[in-house]
Amino acid sequence: MRTAWVVFAATIIVLPLMPGCNNAAAERQLLTVDFHQAEVLRYRFVSSRDIEVNWGPPRRSRSGKLRDKIDKSFESMDMVVAYTPLEVDPYGLSTIKATCEKVKVKRSPRKSRRGPVTEPAEAFSGKSFTFTVDARGKIYDYSQLDQLIRQIGAKAFRPNSRTGRVKDPDMISDFIATQYFLWDSVSSIKQAAEGVATGQSWTSKLSVPNPMVLRKARDVTYTLDEIRDTQKGRVAVIRSSYSPSESVPKSWPNPYPAGTLRLSGVFGFLGRYRLLSLQGKAEELFNIDTGQTQQLNQQYQMQLEASLQLPMAKKPVVTIKQNLQMQLLE
Repeated sequence: MRTAWVVFAATIIVLPLMPGCNNAAAERQLLTVDFHQAEVLRYRFVSSRDIEVNWGPPRRSRSGKLRDKIDKSFESMDMVVAYTPLEVDPYGLSTIKATCEKVKVKRSPRKSRRGPVTEPAEAFSGKSFTFTVDARGKIYDYSQLDQLIRQIGAKAFRPNSRTGRVKDPDMISDFIATQYFLWDSVSSIKQAAEGVATGQSWTSKLSVPNPMVLRKARDVTYTLDEIRDTQKGRVAVIRSSYSPSESVPKSWPNPYPAGTLRLSGVFGFLGRYRLLSLQGKAEELFNIDTGQTQQLNQQYQMQLEASLQLPMAKKPVVTIKQNLQMQLLE
């Protein structure tokens, strides 16, 4: 069987046509996840976001010019993960070892006098975990991944802080967004054995990585848009769109130990976030002939209204422009 990674593998089943049937309707894609013993697949993940905090109406400077009261910042995580099948069972559960070979985080310079802080997400570098997954892409054993996420989450807090449990910025939620939902576009298909026709859509939920401690989800609608003929083989194009979700599954991981915490920086002053909007889209290119995802690009924008302990005429509005990318390395 062909090896497929990160999102799905597709095998075309051509059904016999009856008079008057449409070819496009009869040709369906059976989306499965397959592996080859000891064949290492290496992917690069990049998660980046631009953040704007609008504090209210413009204010006039000493020179008389109006200036927007907007704070802008950015942060990004660049990560390479190698996936090695340890045990392959095309009809049952396969065991996969994932190794984070490199994790690098960049963000806007801090205005705090405390100076730069260690980025907790970079501690994923060199770490490995194993998990089991079936041919639909459904992961059955998250235990080692959950344990690693909690281990790194504990590193996000300042040691021996006199003001309680203070959490510095981290991009652990971005790690979760890339690793916890690797085959969501396949495992979320309700009747996977019937295959998926071009133009068919199905729904699921994805996490929302963010710079504050905020458990949000986005509803996603996947659509098998088209099949392209390229020099590298036939490529299935999976497009998706995002909208706000009303609930977050309780099974999703929480990287931080239980208890009261306080955020450092600007988000330590903000709280009680109310989601105003979330919308976006994605495109995934999957090579049917090689059984591998070539690339995936997710983009969305989220707006939140925040509250302050101090009275203000206008509540601050936080705008986050998020991009998540995955690329197969040759």
